[in-house]
Amino acid sequence: MTTVVMPQLGESVVEGTVVRWIAKPGERVERDQPLVEIATDKANTEIPSPAAGVLIEQLAKEGAVVAVGAALAKLDEAGAASAAKAPSAPKQPSAQPASAPPTDGVRASPVGRNVAQEHGIDVAKVPGSGSGGRVTKADVISYLEKSPSAPPAVAPVYSQPVYSQPVYSQPPPSVPGPAGHAGPGPVSILLRAYKPPRYVPKEGDQVVPFDQRRRLIAEHMVYSKVVSPHVPCTAEVDVTNLARLRGEWKKAKETAGRAPSFLVGVCRATVQALAEFPRLNAVVQDETLIQRKEVNLGVAVETEKGLLVPVIRKANELSVLGLSRALEDLAARARTGKVTADELSGGSFTVSNPGLQGNLFGAAIINQPQVGILRMGEIVKRAVVRELDGQDAIVIRQMMYLTLSYDHRVIDGVNGNGFLHRVRELIEAAEFTL
Repeated sequence: MTTVVMPQLGESVVEGTVVRWIAKPGERVERDQPLVEIATDKANTEIPSPAAGVLIEQLAKEGAVVAVGAALAKLDEAGAASAAKAPSAPKQPSAQPASAPPTDGVRASPVGRNVAQEHGIDVAKVPGSGSGGRVTKADVISYLEKSPSAPPAVAPVYSQPVYSQPVYSQPPPSVPGPAGHAGPGPVSILLRAYKPPRYVPKEGDQVVPFDQRRRLIAEHMVYSKVVSPHVPCTAEVDVTNLARLRGEWKKAKETAGRAPSFLVGVCRATVQALAEFPRLNAVVQDETLIQRKEVNLGVAVETEKGLLVPVIRKANELSVLGLSRALEDLAARARTGKVTADELSGGSFTVSNPGLQGNLFGAAIINQPQVGILRMGEIVKRAVVRELDGQDAIVIRQMMYLTLSYDHRVIDGVNGNGFLHRVRELIEAAEFTL
């Protein structure tokens, strides 16, 4: 008998949601045949069978949140289909893997425990609505909203451990506040204090529920804006020389008539500038900044199901042609749903190219726990002033706005602006080789 467990689907993934069961109880499956589809905050992944045999029991129903290491199904490697049994109701997975039972005797999901810990709540006091009284994330949030004695939630709650906020056992010292405020510390503005009026759909309105990916994207974007003080800075970049260089690349035999894109040129300049400004090639973890040795460059790709950010591993070791081929491969597989969870994890910096039309400039949201993201604007021909033979002259050049959003907790203006200026210099010089 083999127990199929929830695998680690990426370095920062701690749980996944069962989207659908591909194999049914009593069905014989072959080794590596897909058993179940799991959704994480990175991607949807089909989990293969670890061995050939008969699927005896599904231990997690569709829609259940399963922790890494928790049981998904039971597989009889030697059994026949007639020996399989179909349960009357699929069982919820335990909150912890069998090898790690809760020490306090309270059944709670990993996310539920994290939320309770973040807000100083004794998880034993929270009524559980899950299977067998299991305390879920929703239970803890409901408890926070209903209990007047519970510490107020000052930010949205998230499932990734790296997102955890510090929990203070003592209140902050008293400081002067607005008139009439006598409590400790400044008056806080609670995100849950305001609730907009509910809109009642009218005839002709289209109600589109969030799918799993959209919910996760929304959650991560809100978290990033709350936890990171974003500072945007924009540079006007002359890409005329890069356009000419692309013309030369197109004639090279290595490209077979397909020149690497402007995005590839920006990526190449970004990788080189990160080597000179290593503080931008980093992640924040707790109260530390970890400067990464490898440049794992994330490149935002729009798909039919939403935004994905596949990662080019060791981008600092790739040539322009290598970057181009890696980007084309990852983008194509991201759009067809064939990119893996690992290929969507572990980025150290991100470049975003929202499109070529109507995108003058904008500031992107940082992909946590990174500290910076570079966003391209559209490339347009514009009249600019240049010095020719000692005289100012108006000339037509291909121009683009490039915006860096950086995390002001760890990146100061001098470093952030210096990095952006260096990227601009490299693009305008356009001295890249294939």
